[in-house]
Amino acid sequence: MSSLYTRSKEYTRSRKAQSDSPPSSPSPIAKTLRHERLSRLEAATNPTTSDSSYSDRTSSRSSAYTRRENRLAALSSRAEEESNRDYKKLYESALSENQKLKSKLQEAQLELADIKSKLEKVAQQKQEKTSDRSSMLEMEKREKRALERKLSEMEEEMKILTELKSDNQRLKDENGALIRVISKLSK
Repeated sequence: MSSLYTRSKEYTRSRKAQSDSPPSSPSPIAKTLRHERLSRLEAATNPTTSDSSYSDRTSSRSSAYTRRENRLAALSSRAEEESNRDYKKLYESALSENQKLKSKLQEAQLELADIKSKLEKVAQQKQEKTSDRSSMLEMEKREKRALERKLSEMEEEMKILTELKSDNQRLKDENGALIRVISKLSK
C-alpha cells in the first residue's frame, strides 16, 4: 500500500510540474512512442474484437490525440508569440535605454574633455605666472644691483665733486690773495 501511495504522490508531483511549465509540441519520437503504446494497449485489452471496431477505436483515439496535439500546438504558438512580443518589447526598451545611456556617456566625456582643457589652461597660466614672477624677481634683482652700482658710482663722483669744489675754492682764494699781493706791489 505504501508503494502505491508513493507512486501516486510522485505522479501528482510530475503532473503538477508538467502543468506549470508552458506546453510544448511533442517531438516526433514521442509521437511514435505514444502511438505504439496506444496500439499495444488496444491490442492487449481487446484481442478478440473485429478489425472494424478496432480501427474505429484507434481512429477515434488518434483523432482525439491529434485534436489534443493541435490544441497544445496552438497554445504553444500563442505562448511563443506572446513571449516573442515580450522579448521584442524588452529588447526595444533595452535598446532605447542603451542609446540614452550612450548619449549621456558622450555628453559626460565631452564635459570631461572640456574640464581637462580648462584645467590644463589654468595650470599653464599658473606656471607662466610663476615663471613670470621668477623672471620678474630676477629682473628686479638685476635692476637693483645696477641701481646700487650706479648709486655707489654717483657717491664716488659726489666725493670727487666735493673735493674738486673745495680745491676750486682753495684755488680761488689763493688766486684772490695773489691778485691782492700783485695789486699792492704794483701800486
